[in-house]
Amino acid sequence: MLGRLWIVITFVLVIASLLFHQLVLLTVAILFFLTGGIARLWDRNSLKMVSYKRKLSSDRVFFGEKIDLEVEIANRKPLPLPWIQIDDEIPRNVTMLKGKTDVSHLPTNVVLNNMFSIGWYHKIKRHYPLQCSQRGLYTFGPATMRTGDIFGFFVRQEEVSELQHLIVYPRIVPLEYLLTPSRQPMGDIRIKSNLFQDPILTQGVREYHYGDSLKRIHWKSTARHGELQTRIFEATTTIDMAIFLDVRTVAAPYWGNVPEKLELAIITAVAVAKYALTNGYRVGLYVNQYKHGTGSIIRVPPNRNVNQFKLLLETLAPIQDFEAMPVSRLISNESRNLPWGSSLVVITAAPTEEVTSTLFNLKRTGRQVSMIQIGGEEPEASGSHIKTYHVSDKVSWQEIETIEVS
Repeated sequence: MLGRLWIVITFVLVIASLLFHQLVLLTVAILFFLTGGIARLWDRNSLKMVSYKRKLSSDRVFFGEKIDLEVEIANRKPLPLPWIQIDDEIPRNVTMLKGKTDVSHLPTNVVLNNMFSIGWYHKIKRHYPLQCSQRGLYTFGPATMRTGDIFGFFVRQEEVSELQHLIVYPRIVPLEYLLTPSRQPMGDIRIKSNLFQDPILTQGVREYHYGDSLKRIHWKSTARHGELQTRIFEATTTIDMAIFLDVRTVAAPYWGNVPEKLELAIITAVAVAKYALTNGYRVGLYVNQYKHGTGSIIRVPPNRNVNQFKLLLETLAPIQDFEAMPVSRLISNESRNLPWGSSLVVITAAPTEEVTSTLFNLKRTGRQVSMIQIGGEEPEASGSHIKTYHVSDKVSWQEIETIEVS
């Protein structure tokens, strides 16, 4: 705070003492100079060999769980610190159950304030319980350390750039909670022995039908018969399900978002994925949004290994409402890489004719397709014969929060 002003003040006092022949004033100048010098040396060394660490008891948690935030300040030198202030950036959506916070310059954060008095070669730890009540990918830090000399003449500041990250998984809700018993989605998924066509084993050929993929045309038979012939594949019990999540919550061409609908869509995607994995499906996920920090679409290929559900939760946790492309285009692009006979489930709060048309064309090529509409009025039967299901946006969030799923 004084900067180099203490030298100027000392010089003025010395000059004044000489002009007025005041020995007392000279003594004060000398004492002030010594005090300022000591304070300056103290300030220069105050943050040397001082460390601040932040530790989370877990970096991945389920919705509603509590974790512990531990902060540690250590002074590893023979110079005590009568005061040191730590201002640490904490995500606003992670509820602190203990501790004092202030407003941050970042709208998504608050500042955790800590004031310590720490002796030489000393270490202090503090613990703060956190309630994880909203899914997301959160960043803790950076922190700012601020301290100074014992007299309060100087203040030194340093930033601790180390960051910690926390993933809060979306709510896990039983699928039957979201839909009434008479409207269970994809009734087929309860039958684990469904037969799908295997694109490897050819059983025979038939006449080409409109909508058949060109990849399935048997060119030798076509040349022999003089008309297009399509391969018929043998049956297989391999089951693939691709979940397409649309992050748009307001019908085009309007822009905007309804956070509650997006949250409900993500909860529905989790519920469908868990149900399908439990019933033997290989489940994949596709979202019309770019991965954070990349230019690639969010894409998790179908799989049913033990870590697939965890991977899907981690993928859905940071989803926001930024649409990278229409979901109809996403379905067209990604369905080309899915095995024939795969089930496609589209979850959207803003269904369009383009989506229905795309699903209808896929259905004609032998795929099983269905759509789950989030919110709005319950859809009427469609002439395209696309199975459409409805999740009401009048669902009670308080009730959802009390449900625990193992």
